[in-house]
Amino acid sequence: MTNLTTKDIPRLLQAYRQMVTIREFEDNANELYLTAKMPGLTHMYSGQEAVAVGICEALKSTDYITSTHRGHGHCVAKGANLKLMFCELLGKEEGYCRGKGGSMHIADQSNGNLGANAIVGGSAGIATGAALRSKMLGKDDVTVCFFGDGALGQGLLYEVMNMAALWSLPVIYACENNMYGEYTHVDEMAAGSLTARAEAFGIETHRVDGQDFVAVNALSEKLVARAREGEGPFFIVLDTYRYHGHHVGDVNRTYYRSKEEEQHWKTERDPILLLAEVLVSNEWATQQELDEFKAAIKKEAADAVSYALDAPYPDESEVDMHVFVD
Repeated sequence: MTNLTTKDIPRLLQAYRQMVTIREFEDNANELYLTAKMPGLTHMYSGQEAVAVGICEALKSTDYITSTHRGHGHCVAKGANLKLMFCELLGKEEGYCRGKGGSMHIADQSNGNLGANAIVGGSAGIATGAALRSKMLGKDDVTVCFFGDGALGQGLLYEVMNMAALWSLPVIYACENNMYGEYTHVDEMAAGSLTARAEAFGIETHRVDGQDFVAVNALSEKLVARAREGEGPFFIVLDTYRYHGHHVGDVNRTYYRSKEEEQHWKTERDPILLLAEVLVSNEWATQQELDEFKAAIKKEAADAVSYALDAPYPDESEVDMHVFVD
């Protein structure tokens, strides 16, 4: 583990808050779906919080990210407002995309989130384009492209990594290996080495425990700083795990993974519990303080849901707004 000192306490507590906020957001989003208050499907990020927070805490608000269909965690980690996020999920006017994007297309450009993408690997081109723009304008912005292990089968990813390597673009490709692409284990769909895919283009690669915030953040801080200096691109495989099914309707998962496997990750490898252990074992926070922290965040999330449920829908006159250009 990276050596930590008392100077790290504020950073660790901020990370803990962000990770708990993501978990609470997802719990509430799941409940909205199960009680038929939210339209469409959503894909839970629970279990992968250390990836989004570990990386985004290394970024400035002016840096960019692109997200995935499992993107709520990235959105929260990059600084999104919970009320506006729930409004978006519920199709309300105050949502980030005026209720038109929903769960899989939420974006928050004020914080550098260029948007989630329902197409597997679909944001890779957007992220690489953002990095190219930064380089051409002489800016020091860094872009992080989040994608799952399922995207390793998409040709677009390899096309843009080739371009990024040729042009030394300030982009970090972050592969969240949660072990399953929909209902198929990664070993059954990705032949060979995951990191070798990027190494073939001469891209520096890393592999890290995606459940360990400290490890993810330490690596991210180093790579982001180097990318700002023109040393990019980089490729990271972050080994992690999603607690829920592929989507909220995927409730019977025993035909492709065991309950014992899920229980192991939830009890032994939970990123929030692991960070809490770091804080408590170093006497930088008590368990009671962390529980009080959780209670406050739980109320914040519940209040955001209530606000969104009562918020107005867009006027029907907006049906073709943002569809056509004048």
